[in-house]
Amino acid sequence: MRRADGRTRQAVGLVLAGALVAGCGLTSGSPMVDDVEPGSIGQGRPLKGAHLTVTSKSFTESLIMGAMMGIALQAAGADVLDRTGIQGSVGGREAIKSGDADAMYEYTGTAWITYQGNGKPIADPHKQWEAVRAADVDNGVAWLPPAALNNTYALAMNEANYRKYRTKTLSDVAALAKRDPGAVTLCVEGEFANRADGLPGMEKAYGMSVPAKNVTQMDTGIIYTQTAKGNCTFGEVFTTDGRIRSMHLVVMKDDRKFFPNYNAAPVINAGTLKEWPAMAKVLDPVTKKLTNDVAQELNAKVDVDGEDPHQVALDWMVKEGFVK
Repeated sequence: MRRADGRTRQAVGLVLAGALVAGCGLTSGSPMVDDVEPGSIGQGRPLKGAHLTVTSKSFTESLIMGAMMGIALQAAGADVLDRTGIQGSVGGREAIKSGDADAMYEYTGTAWITYQGNGKPIADPHKQWEAVRAADVDNGVAWLPPAALNNTYALAMNEANYRKYRTKTLSDVAALAKRDPGAVTLCVEGEFANRADGLPGMEKAYGMSVPAKNVTQMDTGIIYTQTAKGNCTFGEVFTTDGRIRSMHLVVMKDDRKFFPNYNAAPVINAGTLKEWPAMAKVLDPVTKKLTNDVAQELNAKVDVDGEDPHQVALDWMVKEGFVK
């Protein structure tokens, strides 16, 4: 039953799709060989006889969800080929469209903005999912219902600064910046500092003005440590990152709903889903259990504790009773 196998969210130009598909290992892969049996999912082995390929992106959360998906499909009787860990966003997407892969977890915000070319997100997460699903029908990509898990941008601070300033929302941060400009210092990625859906847009949406000298650009991992140390008052974070919990950071609520929703949802090649419709019933209970708290806990096991993503996914699937 146990097996241990060995994010950047960037808008990658679709012109790179061919090169990514050719170079991301979609012609290779290894069988998933988890010795799992149906628990609360997969009863009756409705996918027996199916040969399915699961893919994912290369960052921790996507690897974990890709493993969850593969384990669930195995429990339902499918033979599963593991092609998780594709670099970038476009490679997996193109593989699902072409049929080189059958299924993966994708983010609604990534599809709506990066793949489908929309400049403005839809504030209601369910309506955004519906719009993404409708837009992808002609692409041969089927979207199953989304998780509550929303891996979007946020600002966070350490507990000492939270006790000092008591900001709970981005509106509070904007008010603090106006009242005491020197109090608001930011650690952010270079991309976030310049993107319309990053710092410039956030400042505009909240009427916030942070002097350039108060903004320091750095790599993602360093942001978390510098924020935890208090070297910047606020750091740019991803809301499901395990380091939020392990470093005891306090996340500011996006009370004006500026940042796009990045809800995770299974996407399946439409032809595959038509042939094996039971995939939806198998995956739905797993997706419903995925929340930001669950993601933070599981991501931390990999990024903080050094555990293997596949093993983390398998242990969770067993703990939740999905498989045994």
